[in-house]
Amino acid sequence: MQKYLFKNINVVNEGIIQTADVLISGERIERIAAKLAPKEKVNEVNGEGKFLLPGVIDDQVHFREPGLTHKATIYSESKAAVAGGVTSFMEMPNTIPNTLTVDLLEEKYQTGAASSLANYSFFMGVSNTNAEEVLKVNALKKDICGVKIFMGASTGNMLVDNYGTLEKIFRETELLVATHCEDETIIRANYERLKNEKDTLSPADHPLVRDDHACFESSLAAIQIAKKYNTRLHILHISTEKELALFSNMLPLKEKRITAEVCVHHLHFTASDYEQLGYKIKCNPAIKSASNKEALWKALLDDRLDVIATDHAPHLLPEKEGNYEHAHAGLPLVQHPLLMMLHYYKEGRISLEKIVEKMSHAVADCFHIQDRGYIREGYFADLVVADLNRSTTVSKDNLLYKCGWSPLEGASFPAVIEQTFVNGNCVYGNEGWNESIKGKRLSFTL
Repeated sequence: MQKYLFKNINVVNEGIIQTADVLISGERIERIAAKLAPKEKVNEVNGEGKFLLPGVIDDQVHFREPGLTHKATIYSESKAAVAGGVTSFMEMPNTIPNTLTVDLLEEKYQTGAASSLANYSFFMGVSNTNAEEVLKVNALKKDICGVKIFMGASTGNMLVDNYGTLEKIFRETELLVATHCEDETIIRANYERLKNEKDTLSPADHPLVRDDHACFESSLAAIQIAKKYNTRLHILHISTEKELALFSNMLPLKEKRITAEVCVHHLHFTASDYEQLGYKIKCNPAIKSASNKEALWKALLDDRLDVIATDHAPHLLPEKEGNYEHAHAGLPLVQHPLLMMLHYYKEGRISLEKIVEKMSHAVADCFHIQDRGYIREGYFADLVVADLNRSTTVSKDNLLYKCGWSPLEGASFPAVIEQTFVNGNCVYGNEGWNESIKGKRLSFTL
């Protein structure tokens, strides 16, 4: 059994930073204490001046497999994730075919088992007509992260606008329901109005088409249905100040039935960035004004927003070009979310403890993930070693995305991800890659 011993490393966990030794035995953390001296042979890691964080858990990614593998694969994007300190992911159902049956869901799990370098889970997708099939996964709830409903148009035409279907799923599912909330009627009306006014739309028009009103009305509708049936609801990628009035910080996360996610690009970019980056930062929901960004940061820090994710959604560069109607929506981000947040730590905007809370602890708590998200004895050793005395510059040469580009190219972040451990296995490190052992399927407690 392989063992690792981190010596004198700064452990960031559960609201504190302490210098300690951490012993990994096999897949799990065996001991956390000062000055450990195991008698057996160990691989010793000098942690002097470095930080040990629990691996990031990204609750929203689009890895494009099956059917869209010219953009990405579970292997390629999980490798990019691990290089960025993301040790577990939850992947969305708008692939081709859409993940709308239990059989198709299981096929994804088989692909994950064969090729993913990170731990994985996959959402069951909902359409207007597959409610009975969705409810079959109630029997599998210890093994599936949740049910995904697009209450706004998405890649793969998975818009669910049949309120009979919505009511049935919210009423009868025993799983967490994750929603993409944008009101399609409002979006269409905004688009037609702007087309009549301007004829040709630009990237900067995207937040006017997909405005705060479209987001708010859809999020409000989802919350009303969830409250009616006491459903566990998780609203993805909140992007507007207006929506924040719908969420509370009055309860501890573990007692919340309604939770919310914010994505790194909505915390990083603003509408002013369309001038330089154009359709490279076109995404749904849209990146909006600086005032919305500031409101999101405030809500993240006061716990109205519960978790940070990426909504990693790669497209080839030619697919991001052309006119407004044809430029695809989505950004590749899963290699850099931790570095992005460490940038804001260095700016004094967020603490290391809060980064770990929002990217690891809270995701594990929100989804009831078993034995992950914390640095605790007995937990899986999903760990990241970060050096905050060096920097990382994003370039095409060090990108691992299959799509081969990033909106962050040229950016320099004040940290380096030195090593990433997945289930006690050093998958990524100073010595390169160890891809011999794959990630595991996430398990969930009831």
